[in-house]
Amino acid sequence: MPSHPIEKKTVGALGEFGLIARIAGGNPKAAGRLVLGIGDDCAAFRQDSGKLLLATCDIQVEGRHFVKERSSARDLGLRCAAVNLSDIAAMGGTALYALISLGLPPQTPTAWVDGLYKGLREGLGRFGAAIIGGNITSSAMLIIDITLLGEMAEVELLRRGAAKPGEAILVTGTVGASAMGRIALERRLRPSKAIAPLAKAHRTPTPRIREGRVIASSGLATAMIDVSDGLAGDLGHICETSGIGASLDASALPIAPATRSIARSLRLDPLAIALHGGEDYELLFTCPKEQARNLTERVRRETGTPVALIGETTSAQGILLRHADGRREHVEPTGWDHFAKQRAKRKAS
Repeated sequence: MPSHPIEKKTVGALGEFGLIARIAGGNPKAAGRLVLGIGDDCAAFRQDSGKLLLATCDIQVEGRHFVKERSSARDLGLRCAAVNLSDIAAMGGTALYALISLGLPPQTPTAWVDGLYKGLREGLGRFGAAIIGGNITSSAMLIIDITLLGEMAEVELLRRGAAKPGEAILVTGTVGASAMGRIALERRLRPSKAIAPLAKAHRTPTPRIREGRVIASSGLATAMIDVSDGLAGDLGHICETSGIGASLDASALPIAPATRSIARSLRLDPLAIALHGGEDYELLFTCPKEQARNLTERVRRETGTPVALIGETTSAQGILLRHADGRREHVEPTGWDHFAKQRAKRKAS
């Protein structure tokens, strides 16, 4: 492992992304069949067929990632499938096979496990992926760990670190709905027509596999990531790995009316929720400005999903947020960190 001037002796002190960087620092650089290693949404390596094999994994821990009582077993299965499928979508790939490992408390009803697998099979099957194995062990809490394999042509591979200054920044769908749904569930708000789609966005998000394929096959996008840690945090990943900055238009962020209305009724800032809430599993990507309209229309025409132009990349470091009244503020490029006590906040300049 690399040496550090000030050694942080716990993962809590180091933080999630510091820990990932530390682990990656001890790995050899990509060689042979390995095209992309630690640091992106998926690893990628060449197969004899000439296509890249994509590999990703994600662990969901009861009490940390989900509260079992807030959703049905089927919905939890759908959600876990979506989380992994979203990583394949972020590369522009096609999903193939899944390996499911479970940590189960001994008192877990078998009917609940049946429901979980119903959701997993349904969620994966919608995009042509199948469960081919896994592992089961006894655990004090419920743990769902999924490894998902996919594939794609190497020429279409989209990374986080290939964006350039002066490009358009775009995002599919809306941002903030999942976080607003989570807050509504946590506060046990009375179900309503406004809250229902937000709760659904949190419980059973839609992975943008089809949209990712359209974006990648177009050859127009330069970088892409899924919005899991929060729009600001994931844009920060693109900026850091690409060595660029970004300027966002606050009025252009696609925030659903229900997200705005529920946030304001709770005296919360919908903009902060959209930037830092996370778990939207939309696709955030860049492309040359002159191709932005073409790519936006292509995704909408082929998938029905809207795409919003929310800003542009810059040569200056950092993320700047422009408001309609002319105000500007710096945004911390940080979202959800599994070892942090709270989400990052926006900081006024």
